[in-house]
Amino acid sequence: MLTQRIAQQSLRRLAASQPGLVSQSMAFKKFAAPAAIMGSSLQTRPITTQPMKPSDSYEILVAQRKNRPNSPHLTIYQPQIPWILSITNRITGSVLSGAFYIFGSAYLVAPLFGWHLDSASLAAAFGAWPVAAKVLTKFAFALPFTFHSFNGIRHFVWDSGKAFKNATVIKTGWVVMGLTGVSSLALALFL
Repeated sequence: MLTQRIAQQSLRRLAASQPGLVSQSMAFKKFAAPAAIMGSSLQTRPITTQPMKPSDSYEILVAQRKNRPNSPHLTIYQPQIPWILSITNRITGSVLSGAFYIFGSAYLVAPLFGWHLDSASLAAAFGAWPVAAKVLTKFAFALPFTFHSFNGIRHFVWDSGKAFKNATVIKTGWVVMGLTGVSSLALALFL
């Protein structure tokens, strides 16, 4: 590409200095753009520049960015089960992994700080709570776990190339929501 540009520029210079010689040549028409030659002189555009501080150029850039149109976001879309479940799956995955790492780290440093995070202490503390608090806590722990598990199975089915039609995605989404609610309540009430 560089050699093509060099050849084109040298042909243009030759055309500007000797227009009669080059205009008869067919090779010139093949390599150089004819619009760049006007009669016996090379066509040019005057360029004016001015010295500018970096801060001034940055201000111009900021002003230009303010004139750009904004891309529409979630405000223009009607909420649909596929993207709601997709966002919820990411959130529950983050919550579950974050809770796992926080509790695991606290469990490891508990002996250094005198915390009692062993199973017996946690079970005794949890057993002293009122029944409503126990059910709500178990439901709060069961909900993200069961949703992420069932939606993960749904994603594994998608990865196999099945159940990926729009109607099926919506149906399986509602199935995941129903299974999540039923299993979370069952875990909260009966365990």
